[in-house]
Amino acid sequence: MPADTKSGQIQIRVSPAQKEALRGAARQAGLDMSAYVLARLFPAASRRFQQLTEACADDRHGRFALAELNSWLASLSAGELPEAVTSPPTRLTPYLANYIAAMTEVACAQNRVPPPAWAATIPPLAEPVFGTTLMSLRLYLLTHSPAPFRRRNIFIDASVGSRV
Repeated sequence: MPADTKSGQIQIRVSPAQKEALRGAARQAGLDMSAYVLARLFPAASRRFQQLTEACADDRHGRFALAELNSWLASLSAGELPEAVTSPPTRLTPYLANYIAAMTEVACAQNRVPPPAWAATIPPLAEPVFGTTLMSLRLYLLTHSPAPFRRRNIFIDASVGSRV
């Protein structure tokens, strides 16, 4: 369901307590109330994000899952992206949690939408991780990695929507 084609509106009656609970849950998810309610009603994209992030933890196929997540994030529109990334990834190593958070932040920046609140709660890695073991490329990676990756102490050459 493309979010770009929204042209209608609905109203529902809720108690003041229910409205405040919805407002708090939306704020915690880093979304406005409409995006939060839509994500709860139509969770397909959010569920797909969770499936892809869980697949990244697979030791044998994690790199393929990261590539698939990369392609999927790049395919989302500015309207679809916030609804898709409402919930933080779970059961990941600190490296994967940071990598996925950085990918999500890059996708949000490319679509000019704010990143989800959960991305800021993932502490950066204590030690730098480079996308290569070649010492001669480290300076290049230090200066050319996308900012969300650098902030998380991950130094790579490609990001959302691009391939190495």
